[in-house]
Amino acid sequence: MKRIWRSLLKILIGFFVLLNIVVICHAYKFTHYYDANEVVVKHQKDKTSWDKTKELLFGFTAVKQKNIAPDSIFKPVYLTTNDSLKLEAWIMQVPNAKGTVAMFHGHGGKKSGVLKEAYSFQQMGYNTLLLDFRAHGNSEGNTCTIGYDEAEDVKLAFDYLEQQGEKNIVLWGISLGAATITKAINDYNIAPQKIILEMPFGSLPDAVAGRVKIMGLPPQPIASMLTFWGGIINGFWAYNLKPITYAKNIKCPVLLQRGTNDPRVTFAETKEIFDNITAQKKWVEYSESAHESLCAKENNKWVTEVSAFLQK
Repeated sequence: MKRIWRSLLKILIGFFVLLNIVVICHAYKFTHYYDANEVVVKHQKDKTSWDKTKELLFGFTAVKQKNIAPDSIFKPVYLTTNDSLKLEAWIMQVPNAKGTVAMFHGHGGKKSGVLKEAYSFQQMGYNTLLLDFRAHGNSEGNTCTIGYDEAEDVKLAFDYLEQQGEKNIVLWGISLGAATITKAINDYNIAPQKIILEMPFGSLPDAVAGRVKIMGLPPQPIASMLTFWGGIINGFWAYNLKPITYAKNIKCPVLLQRGTNDPRVTFAETKEIFDNITAQKKWVEYSESAHESLCAKENNKWVTEVSAFLQK
């Protein structure tokens, strides 16, 4: 009987070790992006059964998305992080601007991915500054910390606008971009005039659980393991990354927006963020939208809500 129990224990330990190895590989791939010339990525139609098995076991190799240049005139701006990474942004200006909206994309995205929103802000009379987070688009770096280090990127964009003499700075972010804005305000005490948060996750464990869920997998214990190892690999305690908590330090007016059909960010997460904001605030639901561009999905409503918020 003892031999049976020992054998079972060895099998369980072996399974636990193997599961952690698989999770570590996925956590690494989930937080790293590469320039197209740094890695070889096959098209789906060219992948063999072994290629697909390796991806299932060890994760996908992610390539930085390429930006598409704006239709309107823009000027490249370069910002440098404390660890010497060069970040690329675009500044797009309009005559007699009312202010400038600094814009921050989502995880795995790029600055040209929010051009529709940028054009809308321009039509409302605002300059726009669109930033590629580190490890995204045309910015340097390979590691994405899901908002932990990226908070510095938001601060750099804000500081740049202040140095240019801008007095009316609005911060807009979607998903990761929105969550990172809350951390930048918490960590660096930056003081924008207004912020617009679209679909921010409540905490990093919540964000990972949402990601796992849309993959058709049970969120737990996989999400907790991914969160733990993702933080360890990248040198921070991932369980402390909480926009829910950071929201308490927001002092300017906030427009919080969410797609009702969002499969990744729950109603409960959004409500807790909203409840923790003590400044002037408004919550808007988009009944036809999921975790996607609200501006693209429900444009008329988005323009109406955002315009009204900016005019107050």
